[in-house]
Amino acid sequence: MTIKTLLTHPAAAIALGVLAATGAVALLAAPPSSAADKTAAPLKPALTVTTTRPSAASLPLLLAANGNVSAWQEAIIGSETGGYRLNEVRVNVGDIVKKGAVLAVFSADSVNADLAQARAALLETRANAAEAAANAARARTLQSSGALSAQQISQYMTAEQTANARIAASQATLSAQQLRLKYTQVVAPDSGIISARSATVGSVVGVGTELFRMIRQGRLEWRAEVVAADLARLKPGTRAIVTAASGEKLNGTVRMIAPTIDPQTRSALVYVDLPTSLSANAPFKAGMFASGQFELGSSSAMTVPQQAVVVRDGFSYVFRLNPDQRVSQLKVGTGRRLADRIEVTAGIKNDDLVVVDGAGFLNDGDLVRNVAAAKPAVATK
Repeated sequence: MTIKTLLTHPAAAIALGVLAATGAVALLAAPPSSAADKTAAPLKPALTVTTTRPSAASLPLLLAANGNVSAWQEAIIGSETGGYRLNEVRVNVGDIVKKGAVLAVFSADSVNADLAQARAALLETRANAAEAAANAARARTLQSSGALSAQQISQYMTAEQTANARIAASQATLSAQQLRLKYTQVVAPDSGIISARSATVGSVVGVGTELFRMIRQGRLEWRAEVVAADLARLKPGTRAIVTAASGEKLNGTVRMIAPTIDPQTRSALVYVDLPTSLSANAPFKAGMFASGQFELGSSSAMTVPQQAVVVRDGFSYVFRLNPDQRVSQLKVGTGRRLADRIEVTAGIKNDDLVVVDGAGFLNDGDLVRNVAAAKPAVATK
């Protein structure tokens, strides 16, 4: 029987199928090949890493706070005379002025007229006083001769005293007019920076009207808000590092602590003196928000390099190298930072071997190869 006949005959086809199935079962039941008997190849490390042990370091104790930068003292400069036209304004906002500098000038025409009149009145009273003094002197010489009565002599004496009193009154009037003339010039009461101006040329202002505002001596202060529980840690003289919104930093010193606490926020103001800067381009401006830290000393801490700490899902982890060259992912607590090191408050021990380079690419249980960390090169002359 040919192959074609076997394939077309039903009984033959069934027989071929049975033979094929029997062969497959035999193949499955055959013993494993000799390659499976060979020893399994060793696992390759997932990554080459460097390790280190936690080290002790002295870290500063810092107290963070927020607050506003304000003028140490803002002087309000106003008019000391009223009813006069403002002729000249010599300064503007941002100008740096010295004590005694003329800021504005009022019209002095009427004051000069009154001053001339006061001087003339003083000359007149002095002339009258000279005549009265001469009459009194003659009366004294004739007192013993009886040529003048006692009443007449008394009148001459009184006239002399009255003339002297009128001189004093005229002198006081002249001084008042001179003071009015002085008040027609608005001068700076202290050195500082003009922070506001409301003076306008041509305006007629009244007594006490505000014309300028000035930051005295260019001094600024940081008014930090500190909760009541932390006030006992601060005292006058404590150093602070203040950071502006631009990133600029200044070192300040606590001048005083407010004697009262805000009942709404339960915090008190701590006044920190900032370095004086008579410059319109100073990085710190009155009214700006600033953050800062108070330096409260230092304490020892266990630290690791910052690259050894991996942040995942909002938590901090380090990878500890075990004796079997596998790593364990450990959740740790972190604290203060200093340069390239970070404090670890919990989660590892002092003698643990912590992965530094390559920690960000590891997972718990990975097999790694540990190599010695490269030592920093020594600079040669």
